[in-house]
Amino acid sequence: MKILVTGYTGQLGYDVVQEGQKRGFQMIGVGSKDLNLTVEHAVSQFVIEQKPDAIIHCAAYTAVDKAEDDRESSWNVNVNGTKYLAEAAKGVDAKFMFISTDYVFDGQGETPFLESDTPNPVGYYGQTKYEAEKVVQDLLSEWFIVRISWVFGLNGNNFVKTMLRLAETRNELNVVGDQIGSPTNTFDLSRLLLDMIVTDKYGIYHASNEGYCSWAEFAKEIFLLAGKNVKVHSITTDEYPTRAVRPKNSRMSKQKLKDNGFIPLPSWQDSLANYLNALKYEVK
Repeated sequence: MKILVTGYTGQLGYDVVQEGQKRGFQMIGVGSKDLNLTVEHAVSQFVIEQKPDAIIHCAAYTAVDKAEDDRESSWNVNVNGTKYLAEAAKGVDAKFMFISTDYVFDGQGETPFLESDTPNPVGYYGQTKYEAEKVVQDLLSEWFIVRISWVFGLNGNNFVKTMLRLAETRNELNVVGDQIGSPTNTFDLSRLLLDMIVTDKYGIYHASNEGYCSWAEFAKEIFLLAGKNVKVHSITTDEYPTRAVRPKNSRMSKQKLKDNGFIPLPSWQDSLANYLNALKYEVK
């Protein structure tokens, strides 16, 4: 199977390519320097030349705060780029998987959002990802849309690496404690995505590690497992204002994964422990 993966220089795209190669698939990983997704003819030509059996679209404009002001770039990458790629996939009859986000929801309430719930994004980044979801559904008759949250991987920057870096110079930190969600290790997620892409079990899925926590609880677990003596003070979202509104409730139900026979990801605590071990190995 020949699989084209966008966002190869990012956390998830990198791990998807690595995992696919382990499975013996022919993987084509591209970053923004290899293929400009906002140029329609370039996307079309590249996909026609490569003629993949499947496309896993991980690339995105993910600067959540910057997106509020740089709306044109955010829209071009997240909506137009997805549109051009989906059209190209249709042209070569390739399966299409779009990676979306918990930010398509408004974060209200305390119950997990279902795959069937109607999105209602509160920020521009989330709006562009929801618009891209609709584009995929309008253009294609069969598709995977996989919403993920709080991603961390070996290749790139993330919350875990930021906390570990701050621990080198700080012994106390203020971390938001009223936003609840599920961390997602890209190593685990990449395996699930490849399990999915070889099937015809199309539709919208939510995929993250099992269990929920706040950012403050996540930070405490990072320091505990990494043996760092850092005191975490849990603060409110109001005490840490950002340009873009963050959803307070990022809990997502993953029932559809289970209903379709896919193996749920490990707990976020176990996955974090494995990640920290891998990170120490990478650092040496």
